[in-house]
Amino acid sequence: MRFRSSLAFGAAALIAATSGVVYYLSRSSAPQLGATHGPPFARAAAPREIPALQFQDAGGHARSLADFKGKLVLLNLWATWCAPCREEMPALDRLQAELGGPRFEVLALSVDQQGPQIARKFFAEAGVKSLTLYVDPSAQAAFKLGTAGLPASLLVDANGREVGRHLGPAKWDSPEIISELRRRIEAAPR
Repeated sequence: MRFRSSLAFGAAALIAATSGVVYYLSRSSAPQLGATHGPPFARAAAPREIPALQFQDAGGHARSLADFKGKLVLLNLWATWCAPCREEMPALDRLQAELGGPRFEVLALSVDQQGPQIARKFFAEAGVKSLTLYVDPSAQAAFKLGTAGLPASLLVDANGREVGRHLGPAKWDSPEIISELRRRIEAAPR
């Protein structure tokens, strides 16, 4: 048990350090990610299957990515201790307010090991109103998806396959990203 705790702490520290480096590099390099140059997704050559992800909603009920089949999903992995995650959350909330519905959803998945209470507190402090709270207190989603840091965002098609990926913060409510997502939503089979 002690080994597992040490391993989990070490993994969280590695993710935090990587997030800091990515954040620093993204802030110091021009142009800013997603600011004016369209969607920041590194597109997959072909849609990729995503490993099964288990997480919880705000009520503690078990959820999975399969619950969102039929929708284009922007899956964003974040944590309250991640400065760039905190910075981009209002833009994700505005994106959900603008495009969220039966064909699109921003699935902001907290990997905070303290559970929903800390993420709920951050949502309240940040004024997040449109996003639904989802939490992976095991923090396994980041490992299963092979993300090198936080925030990490995957664009998931209506069949639950990864079609794009972005590591680091982005201005998710920029006109370019909204336009690209609208195009993808309209192009998806109904």
